[in-house]
Amino acid sequence: MPGNISRVHAVLANSSTRIRSAAFDDIPVQPNTATSLVHEPNTVRSDDFTFERTHLYEIVLARPRDLPLIPAIELAAARMLAGHAPSSVLNETTSQFELRKAQRAGRLWVVLAGFEPVGFAHVVVHERGVAHLEEVGVHPDHARRGLGRRLVQTVCAWATSHGFDAVTLTTFRHLPWNMPFYAQLGFEPLASDEVSAALRSVIDDEMRRGLDPARRVVMRYHA
Repeated sequence: MPGNISRVHAVLANSSTRIRSAAFDDIPVQPNTATSLVHEPNTVRSDDFTFERTHLYEIVLARPRDLPLIPAIELAAARMLAGHAPSSVLNETTSQFELRKAQRAGRLWVVLAGFEPVGFAHVVVHERGVAHLEEVGVHPDHARRGLGRRLVQTVCAWATSHGFDAVTLTTFRHLPWNMPFYAQLGFEPLASDEVSAALRSVIDDEMRRGLDPARRVVMRYHA
């Protein structure tokens, strides 16, 4: 879903998509690498033995082969927002043109489970010095594993290492897995007089698509 409900998805990633998993939150971000590994430990028990099974997720810059698979992740993650956003918005997906443009510019990341993407983060640049987190999404089948958090942290580390002054996003103000989630990651809400012309255009676009601006908030992370 473009136009952030992005921010929506990612946080979804954390809650249902945007995931909170303390087990993975302490993994340091390497800002100068394109790859980040997340281990998911799972203890399996039987009558006479116990062993630990580890699932490995990898965050990498998106490959061309990943692009056609991203819309399905968007739609699956959007289901978690049913009742909070118009169905027309929940059925939106990012065009292949926009994904291809972001992928070629190095502003699109995916979470791989094996060889297939199960989550993604999409960044656009609307104004100089600011990276805008357009969308973050994690498939609900892979929720609550810290993947949404790791995607957001990867974007923030990338922005810092590439000389951006800030990372911005818009998200739902009233949902506990949206605004509070980003606040935990260092994002701060912007007052109306702090919102740039570029971000006002984002808000205007959300309004045209049916999102209530009173329920949305603009947030910024200082890179």
